[in-house]
Amino acid sequence: MTMLIVTGTSTGVGKTVVTAAIAALAVAAGCRVAVVKATQTGVGPGQPGDVDEIQRLVGSPITCRELARYPEPLAPATAARRAGLAPVTPAAAAAAVWAVAAAHDVALLEGTGGLLVPLDGAGSTLADIAATLAAPVLVVAAAGLGTLNHTALTVEALRTRGVRSAGIVIGEWPAEPDLAARCNLADLPAVTGLPLLGALPTGASRLSPREFLTVARQELQSGLQTLGWWSLGSGVAGVGGS
Repeated sequence: MTMLIVTGTSTGVGKTVVTAAIAALAVAAGCRVAVVKATQTGVGPGQPGDVDEIQRLVGSPITCRELARYPEPLAPATAARRAGLAPVTPAAAAAAVWAVAAAHDVALLEGTGGLLVPLDGAGSTLADIAATLAAPVLVVAAAGLGTLNHTALTVEALRTRGVRSAGIVIGEWPAEPDLAARCNLADLPAVTGLPLLGALPTGASRLSPREFLTVARQELQSGLQTLGWWSLGSGVAGVGGS
């Protein structure tokens, strides 16, 4: 069984599309896939959230769980407090992932915002969930200027907490990358000590499920195989990380 947590260096860097790409590859490999979103913010009742977007991009049915949603686009702890709703604790999030993992080959947890965004009034973060689960964390980064600092800080925070870092994926690679983006292909692994597993093109979220799977195979599959997460094509799941 593979358990993986997907975080970002910030909000809006492509966590959801990367989570969907991993899920699509796992489904295509014959794996039973579950995706958990611990907290969804900025989305009202009845509106589609990140798990709905993942399901749409994957196309084939997968198990999706959203533990809580808060209407204002704020950090989960702040959004929960302002809405008068209970926050999601690391223990509750971990329990939800363990529950779906028992019946699936691949369990993915997508974070909200960056790694250290507060989840509850106690100051808990996604890093605490990762530590509870003892699961590797995949870092989704931006392509351009500033990403070296943001990514290095995220990776350092994981290492300080003893959490395994699986690697880095660029969530949105521009059609015409500038000098900084091109240099970052080599510089991201150099400053973090982690492999750059792939880069999904900007606009991938607008593709059909068939087109999306093709892009995921082209841009991400070889990176996942390098880590040995799955024997893609055989449906055999494994665990990787560093």
